[in-house]
Amino acid sequence: MLKFMIKKQNVLYLSNFFFFLGAYGMHTAKKVWTYLVIAFVALVGAVNYELFVFPNQFAPAGLNGICTMIQHITGISVGYLSLFINVPLALWCYYEVSKPLAVRSMVYVVVFSVGLLLLEKIDISAIAYSTDSGTSKILGPMVAGIIQGFVYSILVKASAYTGGTDFISAIVHKRSPEKSFFSMNFAINSFIAVSSYFVYGFQMEPVILCILYCFLSSTVGERLMKSGREAISFEIITDYPEDISKELINKLHHSTTLIPAKGMYSGRETSVLICVVNKTQAPAVARIVRKYPHTFAIVDPVSEILGNFKHLSSDGKVVREVLDAGDGETL
Repeated sequence: MLKFMIKKQNVLYLSNFFFFLGAYGMHTAKKVWTYLVIAFVALVGAVNYELFVFPNQFAPAGLNGICTMIQHITGISVGYLSLFINVPLALWCYYEVSKPLAVRSMVYVVVFSVGLLLLEKIDISAIAYSTDSGTSKILGPMVAGIIQGFVYSILVKASAYTGGTDFISAIVHKRSPEKSFFSMNFAINSFIAVSSYFVYGFQMEPVILCILYCFLSSTVGERLMKSGREAISFEIITDYPEDISKELINKLHHSTTLIPAKGMYSGRETSVLICVVNKTQAPAVARIVRKYPHTFAIVDPVSEILGNFKHLSSDGKVVREVLDAGDGETL
């Protein structure tokens, strides 16, 4: 009997070991995949600059906008300038804000810079967008802003930055959380927009293109970043709070908050259920509400959910994050 118990215990230890090994392997694979995605979007960013930014003679947002103007004046590549500026900022961020954030951001910066330097040696002018006459010149910065917004949204989900002003903002926010990240970016981008008037031959067009790029990149980036954190809030007025709550918990795996209420027209006691669900689950909640007589719901969109909230699919299954979020220190 003792011999059997020892064997059973050994099997248990072995199964736990393999479970731990599998979990560790999955976590490592997820981190490797995250770094590969960061490197890929960095190459996308480099191609974006070569195809849509440089040919259209304007400065984009952030410190790379300053680098672009320096390149226009001196001929020194943005690839070298970006590395020169971002390495000390990344080291500062590494020691003061977050080690994983700084390392992941530097992966982006290095791949982006190397990508630019390699693309300079390849003639891609045949597919670069620019117009000699100036007609439809606005399309280049529009596409560039949209692509950069996509790049930024992916990086934030991977707990990384594009460098430059993001590093500065992270450091300032760490020291003074009350200071606005957006106001600082606005001030820097305003300086770039005004400076571009003098850099690009005293013309208003580069200023307008810079503003357009900044607007589109920030709008698209913010929209894509919040897309996974949006939800729907239901306030359900009903006489069947227990039945509806059971259905919501069993079918959608989201609980409710019960508030006793009173109908002021009828003077009758009733209940209000508050429930927040994922956007994809809203039709399922509507179907449940319709089943019960004298029951209706007030529906409000929720732009962002913070804290312990499960992101579930329409059938109630947990939506797993594809990218590793690191320590989540992104702003």
